[in-house]
Amino acid sequence: MNLSIDRLQQMGAFTGAPVEKEITWECQGEEYTATVYVRRLSYMTAVYDAQAFGGQVDGIAGRIAASICDDKGKPVFTPQDVTGEADPDRGPLDHNLTMALLGVIGEVNNPGKAKS
Repeated sequence: MNLSIDRLQQMGAFTGAPVEKEITWECQGEEYTATVYVRRLSYMTAVYDAQAFGGQVDGIAGRIAASICDDKGKPVFTPQDVTGEADPDRGPLDHNLTMALLGVIGEVNNPGKAKS
């Protein structure tokens, strides 16, 4: 087999359009619901994973930044937005929101597996 963009696309080697998901989380006694778009694990995930291995980026923050995007696939967060380094006054993402985002990232990338 010769490697080509067309052949790779036929094989499903590209992540395609982001997957729409709904998340719910609680913050300071209030419950929130939002629609998010999740990019399947991709080249950007590998880049952030390599940076995390080298100590340049937090691994979880990189995973969220590589996966959570808008409906066109544009990232919503940088790793520094997630960790709070982008704006120390704003701080890091709330724990419950972080867990909700990681949950949908897992659902999209591990279809058919039961939620724990």
